[in-house]
This record gives sequence, structure tokens and C-alpha cells, in this order.
Amino acid sequence: MKPVDTGGHDWVADLAEFLRAEPGVTAVRIDPAAHRLAVATLGAAAVPGLEEKLAATLASVPTGSAAGSAGGVPAGFSLRREGGATILGRDTCVTAEKLWLWREMEWPEIKAETPPSEQEWRTLAWLAVTCGAAGVAGVAASHFVPQAPLVAKALFLVGVIAGGWDAAVDAWENLRKREIDIHFLMLAVAIGAMFIDAWGEAVLLLFLFSASGAMEEYALDRTQREVGALLKTSPKRATRLRADGSEEEVAVESLAVGDRLRVKPGEAFAADGEVVDGRSASDESALTGEAIPVEKGRGDAVFSGTLNLWGAVDFVVRRLPSESTLQRIIRLIQTAQKLKAPSERLTDRFGTGYTYAVIGGSTLMFLVWWLGFGLPAFTNTPETRSAFYRAMTLMVVASPCALVLSIPSAILAAIAWGARHGVLFRGGGAIENLARVDAVALDKTGTLTTGELAVVGCESFPPGREREVLQLAHTLEARSQHPIARAIVRHATAAGVPVLPVDDFESLTGRGVRGRVGGSSLLLGRRELLEAGPLADWARRLPPAAAELSEVWVVGRDLVGRVLLRDQIRAESRDVLAELKRARIRTIMLTGDRRHTAEAVARELGLDEVRAGLSPEDKVAAIQALRAAGHKVAMVGDGVNDAPCLAAADVGVAMGARGSDAALEQAEVILMHDRIENFLAAERLSRRARRVIQQNLAVSLGVVTVMVVATAAGSVPLAVGVAAHEGSTLVVCLNSLRLLFGRNR
Repeated sequence: MKPVDTGGHDWVADLAEFLRAEPGVTAVRIDPAAHRLAVATLGAAAVPGLEEKLAATLASVPTGSAAGSAGGVPAGFSLRREGGATILGRDTCVTAEKLWLWREMEWPEIKAETPPSEQEWRTLAWLAVTCGAAGVAGVAASHFVPQAPLVAKALFLVGVIAGGWDAAVDAWENLRKREIDIHFLMLAVAIGAMFIDAWGEAVLLLFLFSASGAMEEYALDRTQREVGALLKTSPKRATRLRADGSEEEVAVESLAVGDRLRVKPGEAFAADGEVVDGRSASDESALTGEAIPVEKGRGDAVFSGTLNLWGAVDFVVRRLPSESTLQRIIRLIQTAQKLKAPSERLTDRFGTGYTYAVIGGSTLMFLVWWLGFGLPAFTNTPETRSAFYRAMTLMVVASPCALVLSIPSAILAAIAWGARHGVLFRGGGAIENLARVDAVALDKTGTLTTGELAVVGCESFPPGREREVLQLAHTLEARSQHPIARAIVRHATAAGVPVLPVDDFESLTGRGVRGRVGGSSLLLGRRELLEAGPLADWARRLPPAAAELSEVWVVGRDLVGRVLLRDQIRAESRDVLAELKRARIRTIMLTGDRRHTAEAVARELGLDEVRAGLSPEDKVAAIQALRAAGHKVAMVGDGVNDAPCLAAADVGVAMGARGSDAALEQAEVILMHDRIENFLAAERLSRRARRVIQQNLAVSLGVVTVMVVATAAGSVPLAVGVAAHEGSTLVVCLNSLRLLFGRNR
């Protein structure tokens, strides 16, 4: 295969990792626009489950041209285009490529539109109501008109058809795949009950089964509606400005980077961009969970799907709509809904095998009761229930409905609550892993601090000329975009300090800047500038700035001074760390900053440990050491340099949807709006979800155990078994809904 040069988002590397992990697969062919997927193998290869393994990667591929947005091709692989498809394969000879066996697979992507689950639960509810009404009418007919038994049976039959319709459809679909599930079991029991003339109990079973199914779908619908609210915020049309200043309305899909758009009050921003004209405020609550409007002016970032509140604003598109923050969040949620937690996959496997075990066990017990204990095979007597009746009851009480729903219902509810409150989980595994964390490693800049320097004071030598020092610093830094320069300019502007004319401006790489102001030479930069000049001896005697402060020196003809700056600690950081300590979670700062600066911040915040002056490799080694010591580690960071340690931790947590793409790609949990307190919300939610899952499993397994033992002893009527089975299913669903509607504490 001939390699092609590509650029942009590095999803190609993710596909390469998939191929490395699947030695039986030699290539992947994707066509995102057509939603087509195929994998190539050499000879026979086990391919079940590959759709799920590919889901996370393919969800991040834009629906446009794949190759045009791909990153560099990793060593050992080649990339090429064939029509609208992109093929990534292992480097190999032409002859070997001819032996590839291509297997078409279903595109593993959740559609963007809101699923029709609301209509589904309403349909199931009407079927359940019809079943229940027919059952009550049948009981009344058998009581008041016993001389016409066919009337009662006809009403019961209506109830059976209504209550069993959905189960029959699902059972038939599974039987065509040569699979059986809980729907088959319920239908088998209902038919068996009718066979032994227990019509009322058959209707009761199907009524409770269809009612619990409607409840399950309702719970899923409420969960999906919470997530689907994001999808509705995505605008479809935008107002683009032509070169002559005139306006044209275009589809969002046609926008390109660099387009200038106009957004009027009450309209949504159609893409991620930067304000170039106008002032307003945007409502970013749907995106970040933050209810307070955010002021927007020239140079400020705006985000697709957020609402422009009051002023007309012109902005330039900085990202394609398909790659916007909103779309990234949507893809993350869609991927999370598809990716199952480890325990969820376990219950899936357990549930499937368990279904066969229930059928086999019930059949065996029928033979034991009939042949071993001499009970009547099919005929109930006033004194004794038949072996078949007991076997049907055993099949009902042992069915795994509640067990199979125990984990996925809780996981989906937790994902939905998080999406609504500014916490995004990449699947159920992230929720489970975060609940087990006992150590949290945090980056300093941008995580514990705001990452924005602020001027906290000026000093002059001789004293009394501090405003002059600030003015000279403002004059030289006005041309720079360095974070220190932005902080000085912002502070000086707010203080009303003007900029002076400057000549012969020159940047001194890595040290500072210089120029001429009023005919006098002027220097601005690090302390090393003083220590390397004629003022070296004097400068060395000056006390350094406090450990938590940065200093910028200004040297003029008859004036020396410095501007003191500080990276502002987030107001919420102290409370968050204190809460983590109360939860007995160890807190460690991992930073590349100087040790004395990092230790000053650590003392102020009360961190358990600080490791400073670290390279990205050192941070990874620190994470690995913590894990080797037996800790379950969460890493919280925001920058590109944090991406490796996010991947190395048990749980990677990225600050903000506006953080670096590298950090977001590696993170399993994303905290919206750069709010460190959202980590507490995520941690509490994960622990609540774990408790709910444990409760669900206890209820489902407990009810099964008790009812199986009681049924084996012959003391449980079929109606009681049905009520216990369906009741436990409803309890599990309602318990999971507490995660969606309850307070996260």
C-alpha cells in the first residue's frame, strides 16, 4: 500500500492501535459518509464483537472525508483512498494483500437523531393496560357467568395477545438468530399456564411483564431525553457575511474555517469561533452546565450550540461544524452509551447462559417432581399442584430480568445525570473505575490554578515610582501575546495607564524585550537580564519575589522596578481538596513548575504530596509508581503535556471541553466549563452509581434465591412468583432512576 500524506485529528493512530490489538485483522476500510465498514483478515479469524471495539474510534471520525481529517500514519501501517473509502492496513507485500478476506460489518455508530423510545413506551403501556383490563373482565366473567366459560376464556385470550405481543415479536427476532432470551421464557410460561387451564395466571404474568417493560422503556426514554437535549441545541442554518458585507443564509454543513458569521440576539452560534466585532453574552448552560451567562467581546471564543443573548456579534469560524466542541461532546456521549462497563458485560454473558440454565433446570425439576415424587404431571388437584405447574413457577421466579437490568439501567442514568450537570463519562467503565479511586493526581497550572496570570503589585527602586514602572512595562508588553504580557496589559488598561511611543523594539528570545522610550533605552524581562548587565552586583543583593510569585523586571535610564504576578488559585480548589481528604482520597500535585512555587501552592491548598519540576515522562512514571504501590489513581489535567499521564492513570480526567484535543482524546471523564468542583460531582456520582448497582444486584439475586428455594419446597403459587419476579424488575428500574432525578451528595 502506498502511504498518503494526511493532517488534522489523529484518529488514524487509534485505528492502528485497534489493529495492533487484533492480530487476526490486517486492515480496516471505512466510508463515514456512506456508513460502511469492513475488516480484512488473512484466512479464518474470530470477528464477533469487533463493532463494539471499533465504536469509540469510528465515533470520532467526521462524517465527511475521512482521509482529509486524519493525522499522521504510524510506522508499520499504510493509508490509501479508494473512492469515498479510506483503508488503513499493515505494511505488507502486494501478494499478501491479495489474500485478504474482506468482511462487511455494521457501522457501529449511534444515530444523532433522538430515538423513538417515547412512542415505544407509550405503545407498551397501552398494551399492558389492555391486557390488565381484559384480565379483570375475564375474572369478572368467570365469577358472574360461570355457565359461559368461553366468554371468560375469550377475554383472557385478548389479554394474553395484548400482553404477549411485544414479547412474541422480540422472541421471534431472537429465535431467527438462534438465540433465546427472557421474552421466550415468559411466553413459554404463559402458554404452559393456559395449557393447564390457569388462564388468569397467564394473563397476570403477561400484564406484569408488559407493564415492567413499559416502565423500563420509560426510564430509558427519560435518560435519553436528558442527553438528547444537547442534540437539539445544534443549529441547522447560519448567516454568513460576503466580502461586500451583505448577508446570506447557508446550511451549517457548508461552513468553512475563516468564514465570517453574524449572530443576532436570541440566535445560536453555528460553529466554534472567535468574536471579531460586537459585544454580547452567551448562554452556555446546555454545553457546560453553567447557568451564569458568559460575557463575549472581541477576541473571545464562542461555541457551537450556545445562545447569543442580547447583542449582535460577528465572529470568524475557527473549527468546522463537524469538529466543534458541541459535536465532540455529542460523539463522546454517543460512544459512552455504546461502551459497556466490565460488570455490565459480565451480566450480559451471565444472563445469556443463565437463560439456558433456567430452561434446563425447570425441565429437570419437572421430571424430578413427576417421576421422583410422584406428583401429577399436568393436572392440578385441590391438594397438590402438578409437576408442570411447579416447573412453570420455577421458570418464572428464576428468570434473570432484574439481574440483566441491574447494571445498564444505573449506568445509563448516571451518564445522563452527568451530561446534564457538566460531567461527561466515556462509558460505564469510567464510572466503575472512578468509584474505586483512592488517589488523585492533579496538574497545577490550569487545574488547581486558573492558568491566567494576574498582576498583584509593582515595586520601584527608588520607591514611589511604581505607576511609572507599570507604564513602561505596559509600553513594551503591548505588542506581545505572551501570558505575562497579556496580564500586564490587562492590569494597566484597567488602571487607566496609557501606552507611550516606542522605537527600535526588539525581542530578546527567552529573556525579554527592549526598545527606546522618550530617547532612552529600556529593557524588560527576567532577573537574568539584570544579573548579566552593569547592575549585576546590585541585582544579586535584591531579595527574590515570594515563592508563589513571578517577577518581570523593568530597567530604564534612572529607574529599576519589577512587576509581580501570580497564577490565581481557583476559588474552589481548596474546598474540593478538603472534601477529597474527608473521603480518605490521597491528593498529589504533579507539575513541571519550579519546586518552591509548587510547594507554596501545595501548602496553601493542603495537598498531601507535591512533585515538581517534572517532565511529561516523569509524570507518567509518578502515576505508574502510585499504581504499583496498589493505589487506584485518577489523573486530572488539561494540557497537551498531561495527555500521557491521563492515559497512564486508572481514570483520566480532563478539565473542560475547551481543553486540548490531546487531553480530551485520552480522558475517560471530561469536566465541562473548567470547573474543578465538577470532579467532586463525578466522584460522588460514581460512588452513588456503584451503591445503586450493588443494591440492584442484591435485590435481583436475593429475590431469585428466596423464590427458587420457596418454589422448590412447593409453597409458591404461580401468581405470587409472577408478582415477585416482575416486582423486583420494577424496583431495580426505579432504584436506577434515583441517579437521574436525585441529588448528587
